[in-house]
Amino acid sequence: MAPAADVSFLVAFVAGVLSFVSPCVLPLVPSYLSVVSGLSFDRMTDPLDADARRRVLVHAALFIAGFSLVFIALGLSASAIGRLLGSQRSWLPTASGVLIILLGVYILATPLLPALGVEARLVHLRARPAGYLGSVLVGMAFAAAWTPCIGPTLGAILTLASTREHAGSAAALLVVYSLGLGVPLLTAAAAFNRFLALFGAVKRYMPAVTVASGLLLVAVGVMTLTGHLTRLNLYLLRLFPFLILN
Repeated sequence: MAPAADVSFLVAFVAGVLSFVSPCVLPLVPSYLSVVSGLSFDRMTDPLDADARRRVLVHAALFIAGFSLVFIALGLSASAIGRLLGSQRSWLPTASGVLIILLGVYILATPLLPALGVEARLVHLRARPAGYLGSVLVGMAFAAAWTPCIGPTLGAILTLASTREHAGSAAALLVVYSLGLGVPLLTAAAAFNRFLALFGAVKRYMPAVTVASGLLLVAVGVMTLTGHLTRLNLYLLRLFPFLILN
């Protein structure tokens, strides 16, 4: 029997959402949507006809697919490394817990030491290759270019993935993380003007988002280190036995 739910998946989704609203991703969302759709920023703020709306949504979805492929590949690599450790896996949860705590502390220190939060992009995109494949390639470039920026949060999820015994479970963890990052982006593409208004209202809370991200990782790291994450999964499955699939 296999569990249909796992607290780690909830953590991965929340981590993805926090990555989306991080100070180095959220402000660039309008630019990326403009690049992948091929529409100017001014055009996107005007009322769009059905074809233009469909164009924006399709290319946004392909963009999400592009970065998801890279993140999933990283998750599979982390899982493969964990499996290669073989008999040494007994210390992996302890090491993973410590690493996740350190990543959380790093994020918490960012507002106090701005140099730690220096914006890191490997690629500056101003145009995309033509066609649907172009949007996928831009998404893959996004994953590579912004990994230094979202690295601590993504690194924590990859660390969790390394503790998974099965590659499918590790890949699923990164799929859920990608959904947490992708669903808000797709929502922004569907309601661009509302997204801009919301961004104007929430950008003052960016430091709070950073703190929330750090606290989440520290909490997950402590639970991983102490084994409480596994115990919490078992408790939830006892409490909700219908979450177990035969």
